Amino acid sequence: MNNKNKGLLLVFSTAIISGFSIFINKYGVAMANPDIFVFAKNIFVAFLLGAAILLFKKRQELYHLTKKQWGQLALIGLIGGSIPFILFFKGLAMTSALPGAFTHKTMFIFTALLAAIWLKEKINKNFLIGGLLLLLGILLTLKSFQFSFGWGDGLILLAVLFWSIENILAKYLLRDLSGSLVAWGRMFFGSIIIFAYLAFTGQAPQLLALNLTQLGWIALTSALLFGYVITWYHGLKFVPVSVATTILLLGLPITTTLTAFATGKLVPQEVISGSLILAGLLIIFGLKIVKTINNKLLAANR
Repeated sequence: MNNKNKGLLLVFSTAIISGFSIFINKYGVAMANPDIFVFAKNIFVAFLLGAAILLFKKRQELYHLTKKQWGQLALIGLIGGSIPFILFFKGLAMTSALPGAFTHKTMFIFTALLAAIWLKEKINKNFLIGGLLLLLGILLTLKSFQFSFGWGDGLILLAVLFWSIENILAKYLLRDLSGSLVAWGRMFFGSIIIFAYLAFTGQAPQLLALNLTQLGWIALTSALLFGYVITWYHGLKFVPVSVATTILLLGLPITTTLTAFATGKLVPQEVISGSLILAGLLIIFGLKIVKTINNKLLAANR
């Protein structure tokens, strides 16, 4: 398996983990203060990633980091692992969940535009057509098309922009660093910044009040987050960032399916939404696969 196919497999794994993670996080985040919940998950995953780096003898890569690379990892933690999380949850507290989820899922658009400008990634016709179907599918997740843009929605949009920029910076860093190290930088420095925020807002003492049930949810969701960041950053190393963020949308119909099983209710609007998302992904990736197979067959017959 070549690096590109390996990268695609890892990013598809990220999307599957994301679908399950969003479903489970709905229950986990209700067990604690969202800020506390995010910090606890992030710091736990940072320790796991640090242990993995040491266990698999990646410490030499850590030792050989330049001052510039340390600064870039800290920046990843700032713009990807801390500020957007705070903005996102504050925004959700000020707006309804569905418009917030819609805004979050539009990240692939901003990432593709930034990737085209800064990384010179090409946006072809298939991407535009498939992207339109993806956007329609996401739009159908809203129960109502009456959408008013308020301060909460603005905070969520700002968080999405931060995450989009983080993906561009991560792709740049992955040219020289491993996925594990970039993931660790994001979670470790992000955790430090979130803890500083908790201390500044007087929330830090709540960490000592977590009970066993809450710690259990944190452990479960942290395991999913660990799988998410490991597969994401290792896959992103070999896959264009615009393509990778598009694949993540596969998590939405997975979450919808899990919710339908849990509630026993299948909403037709959500079925159509999932179908449009799958159709969009097939147009973007299915046509490429068919073209690749045809090229290989032609080459074999020559």
